[in-house]
Amino acid sequence: MSTVDVSRWQFGITTVYHFIFVPLTIGLAPLVAGMQTAWVITGKEHWYRLTKFFGKLFLINFAIGVATGIVQEFQFGMNWSEYSRFVGDVFGAPLAFEALVAFFLESTFLGLWIFGWTRLPKLVHLATIWIVAIAVNASAYFIVAANSFMQHPVGATYNPETGRAELDSIWALLTNNTTLAAFPHVVAGAFLTAATFVVGVAGWFMVRNARSEEPTKLAEARTMWRPVARAGMWVVAVSVVVVAVTGDTQGKIMFDQQPMKMASAESLCHTETDPDFSILTVGTHNNCDSVTHLIEVPYVLSFLAEDKFTGVTLQGVEDLQQSYVEDYGPGNYRPNLFVTYWGFRGMVGLLAGPVLLLLAGLWMTRGGRVPGKRWFSWLCLIAIPTPFLANSAGWVFTEMGRQPWVVVPNLTGDTTIRMTVEQGVSDHAPGTVLFSLAVFTLLYGALAVVWYYLMHRYTVAGPESGPAPSEDDGPEDDGGGGRHRAEPVEPLSFAY
Repeated sequence: MSTVDVSRWQFGITTVYHFIFVPLTIGLAPLVAGMQTAWVITGKEHWYRLTKFFGKLFLINFAIGVATGIVQEFQFGMNWSEYSRFVGDVFGAPLAFEALVAFFLESTFLGLWIFGWTRLPKLVHLATIWIVAIAVNASAYFIVAANSFMQHPVGATYNPETGRAELDSIWALLTNNTTLAAFPHVVAGAFLTAATFVVGVAGWFMVRNARSEEPTKLAEARTMWRPVARAGMWVVAVSVVVVAVTGDTQGKIMFDQQPMKMASAESLCHTETDPDFSILTVGTHNNCDSVTHLIEVPYVLSFLAEDKFTGVTLQGVEDLQQSYVEDYGPGNYRPNLFVTYWGFRGMVGLLAGPVLLLLAGLWMTRGGRVPGKRWFSWLCLIAIPTPFLANSAGWVFTEMGRQPWVVVPNLTGDTTIRMTVEQGVSDHAPGTVLFSLAVFTLLYGALAVVWYYLMHRYTVAGPESGPAPSEDDGPEDDGGGGRHRAEPVEPLSFAY
């Protein structure tokens, strides 16, 4: 393999692995904050126990996400130095905002939240987790803004003397219409992931406790697990709708900005008027003439493109390839059609998991019921990974669909700001990158084992028992100007 191939594999593997943790972190932080808010308002102990339980799982996921995410930014300088040289002034701006503003906020206030349970007033402590939740989502915005520049470069001009893109409007960069469309879609997907996780875990505990003969377990199923499961179900319901609406908006923008990506997502090889949307195809895809569309639905693709059911002409892959050669010179401007086509369908099809869990959960918990059927606990476990996989499939579609570009030319702006993947790679020997790829793959594999072990261990263990802290559990004066805690050790401390 060439240096380009190995570098692409390394960035792809580390990115997909890192993005396993990102949606859960983004979505779970506000949900944990909501649980703590319910405890502060109602004073009910089960909301306190749920806050600590899901908060612990959030912390595990957050820590692994940070460890894997650091590698991403180093790769820009190591493996993609030509890309960094070309757009560093522009691309680095939102990344700097993410690190200096969002990440510092979330890490600082997360520390205050972890160690402030009996050291801070209740409302102040509650504010810390809400700041974390806001900062986590702000971090996502800046990352999406950086990625959106690669999809639709704005806010910059090309300097022919330096051969670089230079930032001329940070406002245009941060309000890129691609960013404004992608961000709510990403956040809605994250809420869907986290809510499905909460419902799946709560549903599994409901069934286990409902089948128990212990009165306390039966009571927990009704008073603790059912309320949080029902709350999670409504978050799932809203998130599914928002994902669909924002995905439609984002798709229409991509039809204008990246017609090759959307033609590839449909394996539409030749320009057609009112083409049908294919659900199932066979063939190699990358050889257009070999693709056979087995199941098709009329009117859908036209509506996705222009909000019209008829009278829509969409360009095909082969026609776009010819026009790109005329505009940008010789080269293959087609992405991998097989990956793009099935990545799009995986992103959409895997949403069936959360939807099935939502419908079954609302039915099984109607009228105050607590489910005790084993099939429902199995459905909970099966549904949990589906939004994770859907998010990953969506990013694979987004990034693979823009190939061979690392910076896609703005069709309505300055087309001189563009770069192919081959132009952006560092001048390393393939063996050097292959060695680092092997090291990262082994390291990430070990981290995956650790992550699964910790998540499984603390999930199965369930919430710890013990009283919630009262206002009297805060710091007290020791008479000598010092401070000491009323309780020597907090029963549910995160310092495990």
